[in-house]
Amino acid sequence: MIDTNAVIDYLGNKLPGAGMDFMNSVVDAVPNLSVITKIEVLDFNTPNEHYQLLIGFMNDVRVIDLTESIVEKCIEICKNHKTKLPDALIAATALVHGLTILTRNTKDFQSIAGLGYVNPYEL
Repeated sequence: MIDTNAVIDYLGNKLPGAGMDFMNSVVDAVPNLSVITKIEVLDFNTPNEHYQLLIGFMNDVRVIDLTESIVEKCIEICKNHKTKLPDALIAATALVHGLTILTRNTKDFQSIAGLGYVNPYEL
């Protein structure tokens, strides 16, 4: 599941070669995003041509909406960790669906037990 910063860095072609190659393979396989990531990405103040690129990307991914299971897991994460609500929702979505998070902000997720993450900058 791709985190907000990884989407922005990928679409902005800011990842190193190995990271871009890895993200290309993920994107080719129809990646998952949390609805929170969709909101964060589309909330960026970007010129219209960049916004259209973001919309096109969103049309090619699977967006996972919030469910009661995700909400319950998010509450558990918030109670047990000093995690911001958006990151807790993204982590909860990944845990409930058995997904690994692709992010450069590994510190946001490293204390959450059972959560897998990959930093595309470190491949």
